[in-house]
Amino acid sequence: MTGPLNTRETCHDCDDRGHAPDRRRFLVTALGAAIAAGTAPLGGLVRADDKVKVPETAVKALFDSLTEAQKKEVCFAWDYMDPNRGLLRTRVSNNWHITKPVINSDFFTAPQRLLVRDIFEGIVQPEWQPKIDKQLKDDAGGFGNQQNIAIFGKPGDGKFEFVMTGRHMTMRCDGHSTDHAAFGGPIFYGHAASGFNEKPGHPNNVYWEQALQANKVYEILDGKQRSKAEVSKQPEEAAVAFRESPYAGIPISELTADQKAVVQKTLEKLVEPYRNSDRESVEACLKKQGGLDKCSLAFYTDDDLGNDRVWDTWRLEGPAFVWHFRGTPHVHVWVNIADDPSVKLNAAG
Repeated sequence: MTGPLNTRETCHDCDDRGHAPDRRRFLVTALGAAIAAGTAPLGGLVRADDKVKVPETAVKALFDSLTEAQKKEVCFAWDYMDPNRGLLRTRVSNNWHITKPVINSDFFTAPQRLLVRDIFEGIVQPEWQPKIDKQLKDDAGGFGNQQNIAIFGKPGDGKFEFVMTGRHMTMRCDGHSTDHAAFGGPIFYGHAASGFNEKPGHPNNVYWEQALQANKVYEILDGKQRSKAEVSKQPEEAAVAFRESPYAGIPISELTADQKAVVQKTLEKLVEPYRNSDRESVEACLKKQGGLDKCSLAFYTDDDLGNDRVWDTWRLEGPAFVWHFRGTPHVHVWVNIADDPSVKLNAAG
């Protein structure tokens, strides 16, 4: 068994929820480092809408713009081991701060904050950016207000990875530096749209549409299949280390072609928020392990919000693939995907 996780913190509600600052969106050009340092004229910047963004370019520009004092706070060696948190680069949690400086603080210059935003927008598909901005506003007062960043390795010179964390967020940009792993390592996303305890149907939750798509699979199962897919007790949500079969729920290999097609649509919905290269990485990792036919789908019956049999918590799992969606008291989603189940991404916590 491999373990991608370390100890995780408790998810807390945010008391003060202000409005996200009005942001202009820019793209890094060949002048990136000079722009980030504030030494290039404003004309050196171009609108993000005018050009396809490459977030790795923005990571390098951000790294090059940092002062030595800034680097001491947010930059680390590729395999830096934190005394209390283990391999810091691949750590994941539902609510944590990888470093102390907040993005929207005087620690970063205004151009550097724009670069961080460029990285985010390069990772996330345009149609999903407003949705995640809503989640960040609901959970943390807006983009940059309670999030932190770290850079591992040296962009432009070997392996590197950018990590952004905060409440209901662990996301990565690594230029495929991390061997075997999709997304550069385990990721996390979530949303508490209407307070800590959401109502049945999860009104205004930006990620609930993923659960609705997964429930479409359940709807087309026959009685015997539903009995196999229903699991009475859900695992600890952060327990997404790779493990050997059998997996909980119904094996996808036992479904009909029509049913498998709906599972495929569910997978497409899950990866929908992410840039094409990350989608392709997920597909490649899954294919190497035998595809969806090697996975199982479980719907957990022990925490059915509203007792409506629209399952709030469910899990798609295979040899080196875990996508765990927990829907109560609000949405938490843990993702761990690689192309080899023996890969050790981090110490279990």
